[in-house]
Amino acid sequence: MQEQYSGTGRRKSSVARVFLIPGKSGISINEKQAEQYFGRVTHVTDALSPLKLIPDQNFELRISVKGGGHTGQAGAIRLGISRALLALNGENREVLKSAGYLTRDSRKVERQKAAACDRYFGKLHILVNCAALTERGTIWDTTPELFARMMDINVRAPFFLMQDAVKLMERENIAGSIVNISSVAGYGSVPMLCPYAASKAALNTLTKNVAYSVMRSRIRVNTLNLGWMDTPSEDITQRQYHSEGQDWLTEAEAAQPFGRLLKPAEVARAIAFLASEESGMMTGSIVDFDQSVAGAGPQPVPPQKNNG
Repeated sequence: MQEQYSGTGRRKSSVARVFLIPGKSGISINEKQAEQYFGRVTHVTDALSPLKLIPDQNFELRISVKGGGHTGQAGAIRLGISRALLALNGENREVLKSAGYLTRDSRKVERQKAAACDRYFGKLHILVNCAALTERGTIWDTTPELFARMMDINVRAPFFLMQDAVKLMERENIAGSIVNISSVAGYGSVPMLCPYAASKAALNTLTKNVAYSVMRSRIRVNTLNLGWMDTPSEDITQRQYHSEGQDWLTEAEAAQPFGRLLKPAEVARAIAFLASEESGMMTGSIVDFDQSVAGAGPQPVPPQKNNG
């Protein structure tokens, strides 16, 4: 791509769409994997570069990135968008430095992401906030450090990413789209997800407030509330926190109404719908993407508290 610069010092780019997905744990997809997903890879400067343009022969970008370290749903995102920027956070700072892109951990304010889009492309069309922390904690044992970490990653980071994205979209008069990835845990959830549930409830409220605030700018903001999903990180969680065996997934899926857990590929399709023009004027919506109906069914009764 030939670089041109505007009078403000920002690069001008012929890229039609700019798509930003901040993740927590960086990129773990390499060039061979990219070719497996997309076929011909026309622009991969580094196996771990946070800036990738991967158009296919029809110049439609299909995005598949393993980001959002504790969730994994970004790993199957495939969007038919005419080219895009993929800018991801990462924890390997040396690799990111070598790729020419300095970034911060999601636990700090995410001010560099939209700025990088601005410098490289001069615009931003779509933001998907998919990074999340899902550590366990109850009202009895959550430490101040865990609570702060949860809010930093699950609330503060997406807030400031939305702030910067909105400013960039408004400056360029772009009718953009923001998709926040949340959880049905935001309705209350189980005792061991106390700070996580609080963080997701906060994110859902932010979605509605921001959607209303930017409606006149024709920027849409929606949330996808995920349920229990089959990801590598969930496998680790089940073994680490719940001492489950190798067959936990088979048993868990057998107990579900639809006979399976959510799969990253179907989550990706839902994200693609919300991010694209296919969702029309939909904004401020909190979409439950789970095999349950909030408020329906028997009254939930908490388990007996173990005082031992």
